[in-house]
Amino acid sequence: MERSRSRADELRKVVARVVANDPITFNDGFLGKDVREYCEWVLRKDKWGGAIELFILSQYYGKEIAAFDIQTKRCDVYGQDKGYSDRALLIYDGLHYDALAVAAFDAAPEELDVTMFSRGGREGAAIMQAAEKLVPTHAVRQFTDTANFTLRCGVCQIGLKGEKEAVEHAKATGHTNFAEY
Repeated sequence: MERSRSRADELRKVVARVVANDPITFNDGFLGKDVREYCEWVLRKDKWGGAIELFILSQYYGKEIAAFDIQTKRCDVYGQDKGYSDRALLIYDGLHYDALAVAAFDAAPEELDVTMFSRGGREGAAIMQAAEKLVPTHAVRQFTDTANFTLRCGVCQIGLKGEKEAVEHAKATGHTNFAEY
């Protein structure tokens, strides 16, 4: 949104503040955990956000955020009911969101990339169509299916399936070194 990779900590604080100040909208059921616990969680640098955070950041910036999921080929647009005129595009690989950008020209430096688009008109429609075509071009397995990926414990070499089994194994054994195989 601001063409900066160094604002994560500040944006985490924005999200925590919005959630803490609106316990009616962001209640325990909506968050999947206690409001205070969620706020502590979202402030941690080793945690990644998702739909809740994109919803909040869309309102904070007054811009739509269109997030394409490469596994499901679905596009969720946050802020689409607010009448915002600009839109940012993201691509989600199962674990992480990355900004989609249009290069100013071949081999253009990153600082010239266009990351914010008018959501209407020909240009906006053309950029959305290009993004929709890009998503299916990602080869199978370029997303991480955290429920079904296979892991091996680096300590005891046991095979595990999915994040749930890895978390259970870590809790039971204290092992935290896993590799996908």
